[in-house]
Amino acid sequence: MKADPNIYLTRYAYPKCYLDYKPDATTDLIVVLPCHNEPALLTSLAAIDVCDSLYPVEIIVVINASADASEGVKLQNTNTYNSALEWLRDKKQSNKSFHFILENELPKKHAGVGLARKIGMDEAVRMFESIDKPKGVILCFDADCTCEQNLLTEVCAFFDKNPSSPGCAINFEHPLEGELDVQVYKAITYYEMHLRYYVDALKYAGFPYAFQTIGSSMAVRSSAYQKQGGMNRRKAGEDFYFLHKIIPLGDFGEVNATAIYPSPRASDRVPFGTGRAVGEWLSGDQNEYMTYNHHIFEDLKNFLTQVDSYFKMNQNDIQKQLERLPKSIREFLTASDFNHKIVEVKSQSTNIDTFRKRFYQWFDGFRVLKYVHFARDHYYANIPTTVAVSWLFEKYDLPIPTDVKAMLLALREVDKSKI
Repeated sequence: MKADPNIYLTRYAYPKCYLDYKPDATTDLIVVLPCHNEPALLTSLAAIDVCDSLYPVEIIVVINASADASEGVKLQNTNTYNSALEWLRDKKQSNKSFHFILENELPKKHAGVGLARKIGMDEAVRMFESIDKPKGVILCFDADCTCEQNLLTEVCAFFDKNPSSPGCAINFEHPLEGELDVQVYKAITYYEMHLRYYVDALKYAGFPYAFQTIGSSMAVRSSAYQKQGGMNRRKAGEDFYFLHKIIPLGDFGEVNATAIYPSPRASDRVPFGTGRAVGEWLSGDQNEYMTYNHHIFEDLKNFLTQVDSYFKMNQNDIQKQLERLPKSIREFLTASDFNHKIVEVKSQSTNIDTFRKRFYQWFDGFRVLKYVHFARDHYYANIPTTVAVSWLFEKYDLPIPTDVKAMLLALREVDKSKI
């Protein structure tokens, strides 16, 4: 696809344009929030409103529901919309402009968080194009999140310091105490450890595209968003699939000097993800959340440390090397027609850098996840999260906290320090 933004808006953007608005010419950042059946939107709006910001910021909220949603959901959305407009009338003047879209009739086949995010992000593209800012930044937030006051300035600072970066993941931390039932906070402690462990274990294995892919804590340049075809319409996992098209562009980064605080509550609004995982944990009888066995990542590391060596091998040597790999990764690669693919990648590469880039275009985040699930289902059963994270701390040569909450807090610090 060509990077021409007019082509994106003409061919690939959501066809309905909701906002006819031209922002201030100095606008570099637009925040997008999908909102579905959400009674606490005003808390998120207030958190964004008090954020520090040197320049004007636009905030687009897409209050949405499927055409076949219940009347109760549609009524909640309408009430949320009206409350947001009332909040907007009463709030103090600032350099932040809020825009609210109410769409209760999204097509049943595609309605969901992916489409809602796409609508908002496409509106952001239109705004940036109206002021000739193709490299403007779109920050994704959620309607049940709060954040640190420095969120907007830190995100802007990252992109200012990294002009070639297409996007970034932003540090997230679920609340671990508050007004909800204590079991909710116990569940989210385990689940966040699982999320962090997966990415950290991939980093340990040497996978170059190991980043968190959380929809409520990511940012992308409008130009990169358009180049990769915009947001997908998946009803869940839209963030993972979207970012794993952005990350391979190179220079993807992390913003760790701030924090977004997603809600820890249970939810059935999406088929999988944080809310669903918390709900399933609460309704089960398990004492601890289970996660991927660390042997999966040891086998993956064994393979990834050899990738460069395949560049100079002939087909015979490639097969011999494959046969020496651990069984889990060997079986997966064989089923994925690895021998044929590696020869193809070699034929398209004149140097090791090109070879490496093309290899990871094939062995990307999607394929790695498929391998992890294959190894889990056929070789290494899930293990308790605390056992998995303890293994990780041993690899970092760090003391292992005995308390679960302390373990998560320590893991957060590890992630922010980029060990």
